[in-house]
Amino acid sequence: MSSLSARDMIEALIAGERDPKVLAGLARGVMRNKIPDLTMACAGRFGDHHALLARLHTEHIDHLGTMIENLDRRIEEMIDPFAEQVRLLKTIPGIGDRAAQVVIAEIGVDMSRFPTAGQLASWAGLCPGNNESAGIHKSGRTRKGNAEIRAILTECAWAAGRTGTYVGARFHRLHRRFGQTGGGKAAIAIAHTLLVIIWHVLHDGAEYRDLGSDYFTRYDNSEARKRRLVRDLQSLGYDVALQPAARSLTLTCHGPEPTTWHTG
Repeated sequence: MSSLSARDMIEALIAGERDPKVLAGLARGVMRNKIPDLTMACAGRFGDHHALLARLHTEHIDHLGTMIENLDRRIEEMIDPFAEQVRLLKTIPGIGDRAAQVVIAEIGVDMSRFPTAGQLASWAGLCPGNNESAGIHKSGRTRKGNAEIRAILTECAWAAGRTGTYVGARFHRLHRRFGQTGGGKAAIAIAHTLLVIIWHVLHDGAEYRDLGSDYFTRYDNSEARKRRLVRDLQSLGYDVALQPAARSLTLTCHGPEPTTWHTG
């Protein structure tokens, strides 16, 4: 149910309206297509005690909304001197107004504090741990660091993964490498990538220039692509047999449903 429709119905209940048909008739927009279902949902016991509690809750929600608006205005006033840096940061995939504000609030805009991007990533706790003994890598967990930066950039990483950019392509490439449940690991790795990009954007005072979503496949040779496709199919539970054809490559996969692909 849309928030506006729900609020109208709650306000009507508080005012004393109890007829389910009248309450359902307050639905707006596409919710009006569900009036029969809403009529059934609005039928029930709702007394003066419930109305009092509903009024207290709606007043509390309105109060919180006012507080949020006041804070948003104050944030806009504080961030106004850094409007150019916000604009530059927003050229990075996955980063919007609020993320740019958090980044500036946490790390500032003067990158002389962090001589290298690696030092910034280390400070933020977005550098993978290096725990290696006798050539065996024991752990890839990130170190402790700035929780706010890690949280916001992890969210940005998921958002960037839905873009047709270099960062999005890198997210999906890492997700495939880590497996179906490796989205969290991929997001942390992309958060590190975003922080490195942020350092360069703020250090150079220049917009982000994307390398392109085809960056990882642009220079692929056919053999590497063939191996990658076979590996992807095998990870899905198929046995793959390659049979060269006159003008194409036929991949016959024996799995839940036998399937054949023809690639040029």
